[in-house]
Amino acid sequence: MRNLVKKKIILLLGAFLVLALAAAPGAWASDKLAMPKTMVWSCYDVGSSGYMQASAIADAFGKKFGMRIRLLPSGTSIGRLMPLTANRVACGFLANEVYFAAEGLYDFATVQWGPQDLRVILAHPATIALATTKDSGIKSFKDLKGKRVSYVPGAPTLNVKMDAFLAFAGLTWKDVKKVEFPSYASSLKALIEGKTDASVTVTSASIMYELETSSRGLYWIPFDPNDKAAWKRMTKVAPFLAPAQETIGAGISPEKPVWLAEYRYPMITVYADKDPNWVYNMAKAMDESFDLYKDAHKVMPLWTLKKSGNPPADAPFHEGAIRYLKEKGVWTAEAQAWNDARVAHMKKLQAAWEKALEEKTAKKIKEKAFEEFWLKIRTQALAD
Repeated sequence: MRNLVKKKIILLLGAFLVLALAAAPGAWASDKLAMPKTMVWSCYDVGSSGYMQASAIADAFGKKFGMRIRLLPSGTSIGRLMPLTANRVACGFLANEVYFAAEGLYDFATVQWGPQDLRVILAHPATIALATTKDSGIKSFKDLKGKRVSYVPGAPTLNVKMDAFLAFAGLTWKDVKKVEFPSYASSLKALIEGKTDASVTVTSASIMYELETSSRGLYWIPFDPNDKAAWKRMTKVAPFLAPAQETIGAGISPEKPVWLAEYRYPMITVYADKDPNWVYNMAKAMDESFDLYKDAHKVMPLWTLKKSGNPPADAPFHEGAIRYLKEKGVWTAEAQAWNDARVAHMKKLQAAWEKALEEKTAKKIKEKAFEEFWLKIRTQALAD
């Protein structure tokens, strides 16, 4: 399946991936840690929390192990996953595109993609939110009706959350004015520029600190944890979300917390066939360099193994990571049970995908109709 995707997309990479050639194995960093001296990681675009975190960790790896890490940022889910699929990056610092790709949903419910056999190395808990401005007049999700809301084509990790946020208030895209932007970062800058009223983001994105001090001001729309009906509507769209009180971010502190939605971001992601020894050493490197990056930002302490090395996540944890987590006493029997269940779930999806491809050929189903056809087979497979 991965080879099919690779053949379909590798011609599209072109100049976008030239820089990633540095990910090819070279000299080893040190005798203490068997890792390549140079690597490339894909991540969110400049200005995002994901980019900031990957950059801080890359800097720590350089200081601790003499590694040279290059980041390959992208503002879309497809743009971040394509280099990983084509083996042009060592790993990806990803968000919920991991869930959609592993499940074969949304942009990944196409013949070119389908369920991807992804694995997580480490993934710390984070919150996702909807940022608006103080001058927008928006105080609750219901106030979004008739307002301008950001949409990034090719970024289901953002857009599906927006679907869920609208559902929290019983709204849909028909109730708001959709404004399209080419990337995540541009959708956030648009808040400062007055081009949109609300954008999906994390509280620690650097642009949010700029918005906080701008003339427009920053406001986080709260998710009432006691509104069970609203949460039921939202998690029907995005089952990976849960209530959490955030104390870190622009305009947020332990004294001024905000109830938001929790998920995992970023997730250090690879494919299941990634060398277990490489993954083991990546987890080890994250742990051994922790003291060098933990103070880079208020969110960085969340990378401690106790928080980032336990389920749930959007895909199963890789066997190489589990080996290291077991050695450190972090991995539990409950975590293993969760992981085993997720692996079994993914195998079921992948078998259903192979069936869908076979039937597509036999029944001569056109690609435009394939997504609906695949989703029916997918639903049936998970119901069995």
